[in-house]
Amino acid sequence: MAERGTSGSGSSGDSLDKSITLPPDEIFRNLENAKHFAIDIGGSLTKLAYYSTVQHKVARVRSFDLSGQDSEQDQESPYEVSVQEEVTARLHFVKFENAYMEACLDFIKDHLVHTETQVIQATGGGNIPHEAFMYQKDSDPEFRFQTNHPNIFPYLLVNIGSGVSIVKVETEDRFEWIGGSSIGGGTFWGLGALLTKTKKFDELLQLASRGQHANVDMLVQDIYGGAHQTLGLSGNLIASSFGKSATTDQEFSPEDMAKSLLHMISNDIGQLACLYAKLHGLDRVYFGGFFIRGHPVTMRTITYSINFFSKGEVQALFLRHEGYLGAIGAFLKGAEQDNPNQYSWGENYAGSSGLMSSSPELYPTQRAKSGTFDLLEMDRLERPLVNLPLLLDPSSYVPDTVDLTDDALAREYWLTCFEEALDGVVRRAVASQPGSADAAERAEKFRHKYWDKLQTLRHQPFAYGTLTVRSLLDTREHCLNEFNFPDPYSKVKQKENGVALRCFQSVVRALDALGWEERQLALAKGLLAGNVFDWGAKAVSDVLDSDPQFGFEEAKRKLEERPWLVDSYGKWLQRLKGPPHKCALIFADNSGVDVILGVFPFVRELLSRGTEVILACNSGPALNDVTYSESLIVAERIAAMDPVVHSALREERLVLMQTGSSSPCLDLSRLDKGLAVLVRERGTDLVVIEGMGRAIHTNYHAALRCECLKLAVIKNSWLAERLGGRLFSVIFKYEVPAE
Repeated sequence: MAERGTSGSGSSGDSLDKSITLPPDEIFRNLENAKHFAIDIGGSLTKLAYYSTVQHKVARVRSFDLSGQDSEQDQESPYEVSVQEEVTARLHFVKFENAYMEACLDFIKDHLVHTETQVIQATGGGNIPHEAFMYQKDSDPEFRFQTNHPNIFPYLLVNIGSGVSIVKVETEDRFEWIGGSSIGGGTFWGLGALLTKTKKFDELLQLASRGQHANVDMLVQDIYGGAHQTLGLSGNLIASSFGKSATTDQEFSPEDMAKSLLHMISNDIGQLACLYAKLHGLDRVYFGGFFIRGHPVTMRTITYSINFFSKGEVQALFLRHEGYLGAIGAFLKGAEQDNPNQYSWGENYAGSSGLMSSSPELYPTQRAKSGTFDLLEMDRLERPLVNLPLLLDPSSYVPDTVDLTDDALAREYWLTCFEEALDGVVRRAVASQPGSADAAERAEKFRHKYWDKLQTLRHQPFAYGTLTVRSLLDTREHCLNEFNFPDPYSKVKQKENGVALRCFQSVVRALDALGWEERQLALAKGLLAGNVFDWGAKAVSDVLDSDPQFGFEEAKRKLEERPWLVDSYGKWLQRLKGPPHKCALIFADNSGVDVILGVFPFVRELLSRGTEVILACNSGPALNDVTYSESLIVAERIAAMDPVVHSALREERLVLMQTGSSSPCLDLSRLDKGLAVLVRERGTDLVVIEGMGRAIHTNYHAALRCECLKLAVIKNSWLAERLGGRLFSVIFKYEVPAE
């Protein structure tokens, strides 16, 4: 976009810079395919929302025809892999100061000329994990993100734009405006401009962050001296905002005045919100609107005000995407015909700018960019996602085992680990598309984008919510997809599935030859040995790269001897001597040896006991994890060899389902609705979670209302040592809910 000057008279030094500081294709991405467009024009900030169709590459698998000409090729591979184009939906949100409106609207107009549908909604005045957070002064980090509570109603919503709007929200469709104030973000900006001659909102915040409000404000101790203690008041309480300016002739610095003004506005909003909350019997207040901007002084002051006036009975919560409430509302009003209840949305980390650092001196280039434009992208997931109905308490469920935002040592290790693995991921991405002329160029773009994300997270671990191993993995997958590498391990999985299928019958024959008790231990070891084959673990990928002959038996020898690091096998064996389970839900992990030689023999044994089985696999690719479409072909091939599996599939005693996820980890609060319905209908009483990503990085502490097996081999020496073990230590965790 061309740079535009200001209109009207005045020196260039007084004019506002209306240029766009980021490349426009990074700001208004995919605008040419926009279907709906919404604008929220406030007194000081403009927020845009638009819906677009996004064309990207996906990996597809197709079974070879066993009866035709493909049969010879089938000896090497059970299916073919192709990369195809797919069209999906994406939501884009952009916010910026009104000074940029003319340039932005011209750009949008130019790019909407050929758009098929142009629905413009305007206003004035999805469910993202780790959206809401509390701000705690002097904590490290200051942000404490909340889990997505299934029952958040009722609450008070305070939207701070140019003014303040206060809404009581009782249900998803029942809410009412109950009050407001004309003293809001516009007041801070307007008075700040008069007092400091600073015209930009972010520059005012920068001034405030360096100021000392006590130089301008009259404090309690200024009035009462040491006697304030007898009154039960803190001497640092503000008795009168700007009170000292009336009693002295000294000049006050712009920094001090900006800080005093920010305190005055924030305190007033906090007290007003507290009074409305108490009046309506509400104990949670969510603050939105771009006045906050993740600025620590603002959040600290509002939080202090809420705590002070409510005596700790009301909780102040802030939103990571606080500035988009009006834009989202306008968009939804214009897109009601799209049946939003038929799908879910997930944040696209590759296209979103994160919550900025609370310290202005940290990562100033990022903060400078954010001061101009802030971006949020959400991809449409074609199926609705819901809680696993077997969670003991969905409101307290936290998928992730370690919060890297809190754990500085773990954060440093894992960020370094992902940085060091980047070269290997780039090589794998290029190798997955040997016929593509631009694969190397796209892979380098992926490298730079993901590297930049990692550096952002080093300085701002809270940028995308709570930082976890899961979020690092998911961000990498999003960046790979951004540059059309939908499944870098597709060829690896294709080959390993073919090799494992050729071994299936011999593995099953060996198991069937064992006595019952010996077979149960062999099945458990098979599950664990299969889990060794994880290309996402460097210790394993190094072995697989250097020794192509490394197989199932070699993996068994890698396992530690019993007793394992976590060893509930004896308890599990005793349970197997009792009545069979009604239905088992198994979350599969890796392709190849893992699912074919580890999971399917275990499934076969459960079926033989009279237990129905639901085998759940990823909806989309992640590392070398087996996908739902791949599992269908694998199951078909196994059924052709094994009558137990064949009859179970035919009679629907074995059902394959997709999880709704494309992650190496597992969030039991975001599962495919069809899977959740089947789990409930079948009366599932056993859940099996296998793999380091699903059973250690996530769900290690997850509590269920039924029996649960959590199985994994620890393939990272640092993590093993932290858990008190060593490389290839075993987790065999059998849990029974309390009576």
